[in-house]
Amino acid sequence: MIQWPKSNDAIGSVNRGNPCESGLCTLCRADCKGKCETWLSSMKGRKILYPRDFGTITAGSSNTCHVGVSYNSLRINGYVYGANGVPQGLSNSEDDCVFPNVNTELEFGTEIKTKARVPLMTGALGSTFIAAKYWESFAIGAALVGYPIVVGENVVGVDKESEIKNGKINKAPELDRRIDTFLRYYDGYGAIIVQMNVEDTRNGVAEYIINKYGDKVILELKWGQGAKVIGGEIQVTSLEYALFLKKRGYVVDPDPTLPEVQEAFENKSIRSFARHSRLGYTSLSSKEEVEKSFMESVAYLRKLGYKRISLKTGSYGMETLAMSIKYASDAKLELLTIDGSGGGTGMSPWNMMESWGVPSINLHAKASEYASLLAQNGTKVVDMAFAGGLAKEDQIFKALALGAPFTKLVCMGRSLMIPAYLGANVQGVLRPEDKVKVNGNWDKLPPTVEECGIKEAEIFAGYYDVQKKVGKDEMKNIPFGAIASWTLADKLAAGLQQLMAGARKFSLSEITRKEIYSANRETEKDTGIPFITDVEDDAAKAILTGTPSKSATAVGN
Repeated sequence: MIQWPKSNDAIGSVNRGNPCESGLCTLCRADCKGKCETWLSSMKGRKILYPRDFGTITAGSSNTCHVGVSYNSLRINGYVYGANGVPQGLSNSEDDCVFPNVNTELEFGTEIKTKARVPLMTGALGSTFIAAKYWESFAIGAALVGYPIVVGENVVGVDKESEIKNGKINKAPELDRRIDTFLRYYDGYGAIIVQMNVEDTRNGVAEYIINKYGDKVILELKWGQGAKVIGGEIQVTSLEYALFLKKRGYVVDPDPTLPEVQEAFENKSIRSFARHSRLGYTSLSSKEEVEKSFMESVAYLRKLGYKRISLKTGSYGMETLAMSIKYASDAKLELLTIDGSGGGTGMSPWNMMESWGVPSINLHAKASEYASLLAQNGTKVVDMAFAGGLAKEDQIFKALALGAPFTKLVCMGRSLMIPAYLGANVQGVLRPEDKVKVNGNWDKLPPTVEECGIKEAEIFAGYYDVQKKVGKDEMKNIPFGAIASWTLADKLAAGLQQLMAGARKFSLSEITRKEIYSANRETEKDTGIPFITDVEDDAAKAILTGTPSKSATAVGN
C-alpha cells in the first residue's frame, strides 16, 4: 500500500490524520483546526501555490510520487515553444501568453450548453446531516464562483417536514432550500443538479422539481458511487426518527420496529440506526433490460419537460462502464460523472470503501479508451466528469488530460466541503450570534488561523474579490464558508492556469493526452499513457541524427 507523506514542509501543510492520494486526511473533521493543503488554501488562496518564507529559503521537490499506480504517478508535460488556444483578442506574443490569460471557462451538454468558470463540480451532497448543516456555504460558494453543485439522493425522504401523499411529494422544504440558496446568487455560470435514486423516483422528486423549477435544474440519475457498492446511508441516534424513516420506506438497520431492538435501544445496547437506500435494477438480469429501462426513464423525464439530464456511475467493472458511456451518449445526456474508488463519503461502510471497485485512475483510463472507440465509430460521446479522490490543481489537469477530449469537469467531494467547515468555524468565533446558525465548532481562533489574521478580511485572501462581486452591502449575507470556497477555487484555478501555460495550452479544450506521461512502467501499462522518456524520443533522436522524425512533435499535435 502506498503511504502518502503526512506533511509538506515547503508549503507548511500538515495532515491531522492519515493522508490519502488527494492530500486530504482519510477522516476529514468539520471542527478541524488545520492544516492540510486544502484547509490552508481556503484561507491563503493562491499563496499556497508557492513555498513559504520567501527570501529566507530555497525549496526542492521531494519526488515522492513515482511509486505505484495513481494520479500522483502521472506527470505533466511542458513545451519550450508555441502557444495553443490563446483567447480571442490576444496574440501569441510573450506579453499576452502569460498564465493569468489562460481561459478556464468551459461548457458542457448537448443541445443546451451549461457554462462554468472553472472545470470543477461538487460531489453529491445529499441526506447526510453534514451536507444539510453547511449547505449555504456550499451552494453560495458554488454560485459565486460559477461551478455546478449536486444535491444528492434522499434529501426529500429524510426531511421530517416534507409531505408525501399518495406516494408523491407535495411539499419539500429542505429540497427547496437547497435549490433556492444556489439560485439566489446564480449568474449564468454553474448549475444546480439534483440526484435521484430508487426512493426519490418512487416519491416523485422529478415531477415535483419540474413543476416548481422547470428547466432551472439538471436532473441526475444515479447508478452508483466510488465509495460504495450499495445505496446511500446515514446514521441516526433517535428511535423516533428511525421509525419515521422506516415508515418512509427505507431500509433501517437494525429494524426499529422489533420489540427486542427497541428494548436494546432503551438500555443503550444499541445507540444508533443506519438508514440504507435500495439497490437499483435488481429486477433486471441483462444489459439489454438495463438499456431498455434506462432509455424509458430518460424518455419519461424528457416528456416531463427536462431538457438537461445527467448520469452518475460508480466504480463497477468494465461492462458497466461501457454501458454507462454508450447509453448516456445514445440518450444525448448532458453529462456522465464517472466516480472511481478512492473518493469520499458521508457514511459508507469503511471496509467497503477500502476494498470494493476500480481505483479512479484505472477506471478513468478505461473510460477514455471506451469513449474513443465510440467516437471512432461516429458516435457523439457524452461529456464526462471524472471523480474519486481528486483535490489539487495538478490532479485536475491530469484528469482532464487523461480523459481528453471527452472530460470537461473534475468532480470533487470532500475538498470542496472543507472551506465551508473552516469558514463556519471562523464565523462562529468572530460573530458569536451566528455560531448556532452556521454550525461553528470553535470558541476561539486557533493559532493556525491567527497567523493569517484576526478579522475575516485578513483571514480570507478572497474576501475583497467576493465583495467586488456582490457589493459591500450584500457581504453581510455571505457566509464565511462561501468566501473560503471562493478562496480555494481561486487557488485551484490559478494553479491550473500555471500548469496549462507551461504546457502552452491557453484554453481547456486544447488539453490532450500528450500533456501527461507515466512516471513508471506499471502506470504506462495500466493507463496507456507513455513512459516519460519514451515521449518525443523519436523527435529527439531526429534532432541529433538529422533524420526525419517518425512522430509529430509540434505543440498540440
